[in-house]
Amino acid sequence: MTLPKKIQKNFSYLKTIQYLPRWIIFSIDIAIVIFSVVITHFILKGVGIDYMPIIQTPFVFALFLGTHLCAFWYFKTFTGIVRHTTLNDAAKLFFVELLCFLGLYITNTVVDLIYDGRLFLNTQLLISIAITYGLLVIFRLLVKVCFDFFSEYSNDSQHYIKTVIYGSDERAIAIANAITAEIPKKYKLQGFINPNAKNSYNRILNIPIIGKTRKVSVLVRSLGANNLIIADENLTKDEKIEIIEDCLNYNIKVYNLPRLTDINDQKKVASNIRKIKIEDLLERKPIVINNNQISDQIKDKVVLVSGAAGSIGSEIVWQVAAFNPKKLILLDQAETPLHHISLEISKCTTNAEIICIIADVRNYDSLERVFNDYNPDIVYHAAAYKHVPLMEMNPQQAIFTNVLGSKYMADLSLKYKADRFVMVSTDKAVNPSNVMGASKRIAEKYVQSLAQKLKKENNNTTKYITTRFGNVLGSNGSVVPLFTKQIENGGPITITHPDIIRYFMTIPEACQLVLEAGSMGNGGEIYIFDMGKPVKIIDLATKMIKLAGLEPEKDIEIKVVGLRPGEKLYEELLNDSATTLPTHHEKIMIAQDINEDYEFISNQIEELKHLSAAYLVLDTVATMKKIVPEFKSLNSTFEKLD
Repeated sequence: MTLPKKIQKNFSYLKTIQYLPRWIIFSIDIAIVIFSVVITHFILKGVGIDYMPIIQTPFVFALFLGTHLCAFWYFKTFTGIVRHTTLNDAAKLFFVELLCFLGLYITNTVVDLIYDGRLFLNTQLLISIAITYGLLVIFRLLVKVCFDFFSEYSNDSQHYIKTVIYGSDERAIAIANAITAEIPKKYKLQGFINPNAKNSYNRILNIPIIGKTRKVSVLVRSLGANNLIIADENLTKDEKIEIIEDCLNYNIKVYNLPRLTDINDQKKVASNIRKIKIEDLLERKPIVINNNQISDQIKDKVVLVSGAAGSIGSEIVWQVAAFNPKKLILLDQAETPLHHISLEISKCTTNAEIICIIADVRNYDSLERVFNDYNPDIVYHAAAYKHVPLMEMNPQQAIFTNVLGSKYMADLSLKYKADRFVMVSTDKAVNPSNVMGASKRIAEKYVQSLAQKLKKENNNTTKYITTRFGNVLGSNGSVVPLFTKQIENGGPITITHPDIIRYFMTIPEACQLVLEAGSMGNGGEIYIFDMGKPVKIIDLATKMIKLAGLEPEKDIEIKVVGLRPGEKLYEELLNDSATTLPTHHEKIMIAQDINEDYEFISNQIEELKHLSAAYLVLDTVATMKKIVPEFKSLNSTFEKLD
């Protein structure tokens, strides 16, 4: 049903009205009271009852009106938003009218006892109160119905997102109520799917409930919708993924909602509905970490995070801040991103003193000043260059930042007696095929050899821990933001090879495991994370296109552009010669790798430093291959050095 254009135009202003002014509601309520008194007078007169009070009628009328004025004002019956009238509002009005009745009845009785005459008939009072209450409720219901009607059938109704809610419990009903009441209206609810029933003919909020008799995609289309909101919190990860992928195959958009307890303002439930993201399709169980153990190590300590403005570093900052360290030092060379995170972190509820320092991990003197001034207890080293093609073209920069930067941070942690040094590494350090991965592997070797040297010397001052994981969804420069931008631009999505696969985890998951591994390490370990199932990049691209409501190859082209220099078809988490040991956390394992001699690694790094400073590119890479024998270049000019 669509209203005629003339009516639509006349009532189009309703879309901009948030609520009726209080003085209008109050005035209408008083008008209802006056009307009730007058109509009651004529009703009694019509049935032949004519009563003369002991005082003049205007004074009786003023008493009745004044009582209601005081009651309305005291109980603020006019302050509610009328279009959201509920049974609670009706109950409140009933209570107010009951008090008015009792007050006037008692007054009438006392006057009768003293002066042997009444102000009014009790029957007249009862009828007036009943009419007043009925009209007050009817007025509010009429406003609610009219508002809903014109909102439903305004000229924007054709643009509503026709939606079905998966679930029919209290949470689903709360979401439905929020959707219905939202201004401006965005969704039009077509029905509920009851996952626990095969057949259902009930209705909620005058909206049909259907049982899960067929696939969810079929049920959604049968209700005339092309969107689904998942409101069932009892779904397992596998069940949720199955529903999402089924809907995506039929171009049905799927939306998710945080737990109601996680939403600060319950009136904004509808605005928290969001599209399913690619992270929601990772086939992995949620990660649970030992918050108590982490808290014991971080609380009231001085914590330094290098690369604090980057994707991983900034998330580590947020998670560490939640454990209330004494001081949280954010170190990065990128001014603007560091400024942004300093503004954001200042809004969070933490007792930590936030200190932002612009410094380069390649500059030993500036780093030493930071360590000397603040004496950090825990160091999370996340600063690194990570882009494979760029490091392939600039090997010396990989040495300056990834190798020397890590060495400087590790050495200073020992010199200033930090309790723990946790380095963030990458799966590209395993059997590296590019300069970036090899530089991270050299950093791993140095940190590990330093830890072994300290153990031999019975020096337990600093515990050195390395964490190694794969690609992180949503990090700066990763494939997901790239694909998102390419989809927004209308395509094509570019992938390097149809068979290329990668491990993925979300930024919060990766950082949770970094904190957990950092808390459990005894020194010298390389912790690797369970990354779940590897994902084919072409499948990732296809799902992202579908999540955007588009069709692969029809709306967005997927274009294969060839492997980049140093790029593998697949990544590994272990070297060929390495094994793993389990830990108490099922998703964290210890890589049993061959330990290198500290003196050898130190000397080789010193040589790398001089070669890089002289910009002797081939000699630099050749030395890297000497330090990391498994470093075999792929699709690169450095293959000739193998």
